Amino acid sequence: MAKILVIDDEDAIGKFMSRVIGRMGHTLEYAVNIKTGMQALLEDDFDILFLDVQLPDGNGLNQLPAIQSLPSAPEVIIITGFANSEGAEQAFKSNAWDYIQKPVSVDAVTRCVQRALQYRKERGNGRPLKTLERAGIIGDNHKIAACLELVERAAGSSSNILINGETGTGKELFARAIHKNSSRADNNFVVVDCGALPDSLVESLLLGHAKGAFTGADKAEMGLIKRADGGTLFLDEVGELSFDMQKVFLRVLQERCFYPIGDTHETKSDFRLVAASNRNLNEMIKRGQFREELLFRLCSITIDIPPLRQRVDDIEELAMRHLKVACESQNLKPKGFSPEFIKVLKAYPWPGNVRELFSTLDAALANTLHEPT
Repeated sequence: MAKILVIDDEDAIGKFMSRVIGRMGHTLEYAVNIKTGMQALLEDDFDILFLDVQLPDGNGLNQLPAIQSLPSAPEVIIITGFANSEGAEQAFKSNAWDYIQKPVSVDAVTRCVQRALQYRKERGNGRPLKTLERAGIIGDNHKIAACLELVERAAGSSSNILINGETGTGKELFARAIHKNSSRADNNFVVVDCGALPDSLVESLLLGHAKGAFTGADKAEMGLIKRADGGTLFLDEVGELSFDMQKVFLRVLQERCFYPIGDTHETKSDFRLVAASNRNLNEMIKRGQFREELLFRLCSITIDIPPLRQRVDDIEELAMRHLKVACESQNLKPKGFSPEFIKVLKAYPWPGNVRELFSTLDAALANTLHEPT
C-alpha cells in the first residue's frame, strides 16, 4: 500500500482522487496550497505526489527542487487545468514523473500511479531499470543522448508527444522507440502520413465508415484511429492536416470517441498519440493555419531532433552501420570507407539529413559493387 499526497486547490479534484486512489488500495492525503502541502511532505514520507501548477500561494513547479531533495523523494505527477505546453516541458526537465491535464480520468490516474510505483519498486530493490530499446536510433552525440532521455521519460508516461525535426532526421524512429519502450508495445503502432492523405478521403481513412456511407463504400471499414486502439497513433507531419480536419481530430483527442462516417454508433479508441512535424507550428498558428488548442493537446512532451549538421560526430557511425546492413542485404562482402571519404561526409552540411546520407551511401555502393573494399 502506497502513501500518496495531492496538492490542489479544487475540492472536486480532492474528492475524485480520494475515490480513485482509495479503490486502488492506497492511502491519500490532500492539501489545498503549497504551504500545507510542503508541511505534510516534511512530516511524513510519501511515495507519489500529485502537484497542481497554479496554486493560491504560488507555482507548484517552483517547488520541484525542494520536493526532490526530500529523503522520501516522491515521484511527482504534475496535474493542471491549464493547457500550457511550456509548463509540461518544464515539468519533465525538472524530472517530474508525468503530466496530466484536468479533467483527469480514472484511467489516467490509475496508469500514472501503477507505473510510478513500479519504477519506485525497481529502483528501491536495486534492480537495473529497463534498458531503453533504441529501435534503430544510432549515435551518441550529446543532443541525441538528451533526446533519448526524453524518449525514456515519454515511454513511461501516458502524455501526448510532439516530435519536431527537419525532413530526414528520423522522427518516426523516435516515435517507434517511444512505442516499443511503453506498456503499449504489444499493440499496434499505426502511422498516419498526414501529407499523403487525399482531402476527399482523409476523414474516412481516419474515422472509418459504415457500409453504404458514400459511393463505393460496399462494406464497413475500420479507420486508422480505431486500429490504434490499445496502441500508439503516430501522426507524421501533423501540420499538413487541413484546418477543418484539425477540428475533427481535436474532438477525438479530447473525448477518445467518434462516429465513423455514416454510422450512428459511437466508437471508442484508447490510443497514445505521438505527432511529428517539420514545420514551425507556432508560426502556423499566427498565420491561422493551425489550431492553437490542438497544439496544446499535442505537446505535453516535446522532443526536438537535431539536424545531422549539428551531430557531425555521429556521421561515421551512421555511415558504417548503414553500409554493413546494405552489404548484408545484398550478400556482399563487408566493405569500408577511406579516411578521406569520411572527411568528405563530415564536411557536407546534409540538408536532407540522415535520409540524404543513406541515399548517398546507397548510390556510392551501387557504383562500387565489384570492388573488394
